[in-house]
Amino acid sequence: MLWFVGLGISGLDSISVDAQNILKKADIVYLEQFTSIISKSDIAKLKKLAKGRLKAVKRWQVEDGQEILDSAKKKNIVLLSYGDPYIATTHIELRTRAIAEKIKTNTIHASSIVTSLVGECGLHYYKIGKVVTIMKEVKTGTSSYYAIYGNLLSGDHTILLLEYNQDADFFLDPKDALSNLLATEKEQTRNVLSENIFAIVASRIGLKDQKITAGKISSIMKMDFGKPPHTIIIPGSLHFTESDALKVLAKCVDEPSDNSSQIKKTSDQMMEKYIPMVRKALEEIIPYYKDSKEFKIVLENAELYIEDAKKFHEQGKDELAVLSIGYADGLVDALRMAKGFEPKV
Repeated sequence: MLWFVGLGISGLDSISVDAQNILKKADIVYLEQFTSIISKSDIAKLKKLAKGRLKAVKRWQVEDGQEILDSAKKKNIVLLSYGDPYIATTHIELRTRAIAEKIKTNTIHASSIVTSLVGECGLHYYKIGKVVTIMKEVKTGTSSYYAIYGNLLSGDHTILLLEYNQDADFFLDPKDALSNLLATEKEQTRNVLSENIFAIVASRIGLKDQKITAGKISSIMKMDFGKPPHTIIIPGSLHFTESDALKVLAKCVDEPSDNSSQIKKTSDQMMEKYIPMVRKALEEIIPYYKDSKEFKIVLENAELYIEDAKKFHEQGKDELAVLSIGYADGLVDALRMAKGFEPKV
């Protein structure tokens, strides 16, 4: 038998009575600490509750899982984790393997940081978009950057989980995470993030010393967030009830603002740049062909493609708009090269 038991987010105080009974009866309780830190005092209490049959395991031992699965074939085994057991995809994969090996499994769910911090900040849970993890290496920030971009376009909030390395006792600092994202903005230039973006830093949610700080990135970068763990939220479009609740539940150093209203789709950015650019290039090249009747149809088609791009963009037909301006740009570049001019960049 293999039980997946969640400890919740408030330490041993939040563990359910059912979970306590299961721990008491278990032959071995495997405690994983790679999803979040568990205090030494709680570990001592858990060891007493499990009657000494508590065994701490590292990430690789859960990912490998063979010792846990082999034990569960003969004994009553518990995998105990911070929060809810299935927030970690590693645990889901282990349960799938257990079932495939004919091992009976069961679950005790508990509160998770992902669900709890949303309510603690006063946000609407149904507006949470893709959840991402920020690592300390700047080069890994591109996928997180585009996840934020996609969420903001939809008006959704982005939860940013920060890297935690159990072996190195390392928690990524929120300021470093935000700095990494701003550095990624300089590379990607989609105008997604800036120091004026409104952000929330939630610290030690579920614990007695929890703290929630919110404001523009430029403002909160000056704040002290206290001890880890921390989580960042980049809000999208804020309903007035969310703004009202946030101002009560968090320390807001700036007025909550709508980040989504500042975001433009890639197609919008392209059209705003390329339609006037290609039109100007066409107007510049027309005088060089005023006596060339054989090129009249090419010039007319270039103009029509520009008008089509504008029309399709206004209609929200983004793919057709991009195709049309691309055709127009190609024709204009061909006309320029035929006269010895460099293509427009």
